[in-house]
Amino acid sequence: MTHVVAEPCHGCKYTDCVEACPVDCFHEGPTMLYIDAEECIDCQQCVAACPVEAIFHEDDLPAAWRGYVEINARLAAELPSITVRKEPLAGG
Repeated sequence: MTHVVAEPCHGCKYTDCVEACPVDCFHEGPTMLYIDAEECIDCQQCVAACPVEAIFHEDDLPAAWRGYVEINARLAAELPSITVRKEPLAGG
């Protein structure tokens, strides 16, 4: 199993989770971050680091956001990884 970045990240893109991740499994899109399930070691460190509570264990993902499992898998494969903390988006 893995962790998933969901809707609360959209438009804010805090990167506190990136610093907490010991395996660099985050990928950066224009408006949010995504987790590569192949790289995630399920350590949960990113969950506590996320200031908007946007990261969930796949088993605990609210039903309304189940689509983010596929979205994270697809976009993490397409987007560049992010390994350093950046400023959040202006609206975040």
